[in-house]
Amino acid sequence: MNTPADEALRAELAGLLPPPEVPDLPPLRHQMLKHRILNSVEGRDALRARRRLPRFAVPAVACTVAVTAVALTVVAGESPVPPAPAPHAGLAAPGPGQILSRAALAAAASPRAEARPEQFVYLESLVAYAARSASGGPATLPPAHRRQVWLSADGSREGLLREQGAADSPLGVRAPVYTLDHRGATPRLAEGGAPAASVTDPTHTFVASLPTDPETLLKLVYAQTRTTGGGDADQRAFTAIGTLLGETWAPPKVTAALYGAAARIPGTTVLPSAKDAAGREGVAVARTARGEQTQWIFDRKTSAFLGQRTVLVGSTDAGPAGTVLGSSAVLTRAVTNRPGERPHGGSAAPRA
Repeated sequence: MNTPADEALRAELAGLLPPPEVPDLPPLRHQMLKHRILNSVEGRDALRARRRLPRFAVPAVACTVAVTAVALTVVAGESPVPPAPAPHAGLAAPGPGQILSRAALAAAASPRAEARPEQFVYLESLVAYAARSASGGPATLPPAHRRQVWLSADGSREGLLREQGAADSPLGVRAPVYTLDHRGATPRLAEGGAPAASVTDPTHTFVASLPTDPETLLKLVYAQTRTTGGGDADQRAFTAIGTLLGETWAPPKVTAALYGAAARIPGTTVLPSAKDAAGREGVAVARTARGEQTQWIFDRKTSAFLGQRTVLVGSTDAGPAGTVLGSSAVLTRAVTNRPGERPHGGSAAPRA
């Protein structure tokens, strides 16, 4: 127990000794501590949260989750790190015009199709077409099968169609067209000698000669599909361009122009994911008409054309919405010297 004498002695000694030093923080440590306090959950983040809060009540549970999420990012000695934004946050998904523009650029850089008039363009694909029984009922899609086509480059020679599970079928020559001047007259060869190739009945030579300006090409497509059947003119043009993309081998500049022309057709949309007949997944540009959606599928990385698909958009007697009516996948485009001959190389489509 301290006595008055002890207290007096302690006071006397304190007066004789210098006051003890109070240790101060080094300037850098002092600045770090100040920074950490200002950036703590109760400091900077709470202040920012108050500034950002909209002027309406926020549920207490949401506030608790938000504070917890921020608190988890605080590391000793470091200021809080905001969570990384989700991939592509704030970026609009590409539209059909952008996808077709990328496809056009990819096509422009692809190998050129070189076929002499006497040669054949070889196309290999996987295809599947839905069928219905004679008694009716929904359409069913069989497994995809291999399809090989040899097309005369200038249309003057007999080609060949070879499909898995079926007999070979010759592809007819573009027969000459004859005309009569009057009844009883001797038929004479019509001017031109044979039906002219067109967008809906193309030869390789014709496709290679198509305009490379997208606007000019689209006008030609509209003009030559005017009498090809019912439906709206835009869908007829979209279908014809899709057939040229999947069933011919156009030069790179023509292919690029086909994509540019398609980008000008109204009513096209984008599907984030679609699969071709080979099971390769990609992004699709689509157009809907008469209850059916035609999809062009492109490789996500290379923008190369993979294939097509036709799907019901609503329930009909052919099946419910989403029923696939047809599917294809382009595998190889090449040139051969005769029908039935397999190419020694060629332009193979990218595989998934």
